[in-house]
Amino acid sequence: MEVEKMDENEWKYHGEGNQSLVVSHCQRCVVLRFLKSPPNQNKTSEEILHHLQNIVDFGKHVMKQFFGENYVHHGEIIQLPLDFVRQLCLKIQPERPESRCDKDMDTLSGYAMCLPNLTRLQTYRFVEHRPILCIEIKPKCGFIPFSSHVSQEIKHKVCRYCMHQHLKGCDKIHFFFPSRNKQRMHFALKSLLQEPQNNLKIFKNGELIYGCKDDQDCVSDWNELARHLKPFFFPSNGLVSGPHCTRTIVKELIHVITMTLLSSTDACRAGDMKTVPISQGRSYCEASAFNKELVRNGKHKLESSGLPRGCLLYKTLQAQMLDMLDIEGLHPLYSRVEQYLEEFPEERSTLQIDGLYNEAFYEKLLDLSTEDDGTVAFALTKVQQYRIAMTAKDCSLMIALSPCLQDECSEQRPVVLTSKSRFTFSVSVLDLDLKPYESIPHQYKLDSEIVNYYLKNVQAKDDPVMSTLFKENEDCTLVLHKV
Repeated sequence: MEVEKMDENEWKYHGEGNQSLVVSHCQRCVVLRFLKSPPNQNKTSEEILHHLQNIVDFGKHVMKQFFGENYVHHGEIIQLPLDFVRQLCLKIQPERPESRCDKDMDTLSGYAMCLPNLTRLQTYRFVEHRPILCIEIKPKCGFIPFSSHVSQEIKHKVCRYCMHQHLKGCDKIHFFFPSRNKQRMHFALKSLLQEPQNNLKIFKNGELIYGCKDDQDCVSDWNELARHLKPFFFPSNGLVSGPHCTRTIVKELIHVITMTLLSSTDACRAGDMKTVPISQGRSYCEASAFNKELVRNGKHKLESSGLPRGCLLYKTLQAQMLDMLDIEGLHPLYSRVEQYLEEFPEERSTLQIDGLYNEAFYEKLLDLSTEDDGTVAFALTKVQQYRIAMTAKDCSLMIALSPCLQDECSEQRPVVLTSKSRFTFSVSVLDLDLKPYESIPHQYKLDSEIVNYYLKNVQAKDDPVMSTLFKENEDCTLVLHKV
């Protein structure tokens, strides 16, 4: 990329989160990622560079080890002309959602990350003139905690995600998580397509055609989606239109997503790392719509064949399950590290809390022991593993599909077949910034709020005794002040 010839008119607004803003090139398959900060709280150029370098190092030296070389794109840091950055900021400002404008894009340092545009560009080199379909899914954590530190029995029955949705006021709870059963995956994907919220997006040639974009209204018309997808799955145009056609196309889409996520296209160092077995304790959430559907149909148990060890879903689940102690078991260990840092603040860099994310940092994460020996080293390892798990619980999976003819598909490219088409594909992971160390107290407090709200407002409705008990005690609050 020739930074001296950068033209803001060749770039457009792509999206943003809480910490960064992304623009994409109108022709080339690249994006630029800029950090954001509250007004009048700008960081120095050195701080911006250090922050971006930590993001690159963490993706390169840590998450690539968990997911594999082809799945993680860590990008590179580039320095841009300040005039270009300022003009770009002015150009995209009208397109930014109002809810995201509480923070400003960094226009002072000139530093940004250059990354592939995963909605348009895959790991493999495809025929460029052909259309590209991309599906983005957030694989939420749906397993039940197995930690002995869990104090509320409800957490052994209902997953945190389902309980959290009630706290947020969501009546319809649909999410996709790394499941060991294809029937459960199909049900979850169909539910997501009905209520995508912010957990599923579909792009055609880089443009959003289905799902929600930030705080704007969702595009979720199945018939319109089927119109976009029909040339991909039924290129001969011989399928009749109408509801039957729409359902058939959506069924083909679900099949393709399932097969690509269960495929094994890359090896990784952490692929054979053993975590606590998934089968310990209850393996399903009582509140999930899928299990309610099973009960309605007279089924109370579903056979599970297990995820293929090399597939991306297996790797995602392994990373998510580094949360071995639950936040209730982790918080005392966090307090132990904090107490040590209060006594020896100069040790913070040695403990690698804020970096350096290198080979040594990754090696420490492989210690899966859960027996506390009372040391700061043990506590720190569990804290860092928890941060990795929380990162994996909030990542996104990108599936890129490109139609190909039989004679064009080589052995080097993975292929997925449908009833009338074939696609070369790639799968990638993004949103892999390490969760902040400082967020642990907030997660501990939030966990308590989530569980208490669920017990009081959801479960208690089905239990007359509990409902009466809550009503009698809802005005009795004991507040302990630190002396």
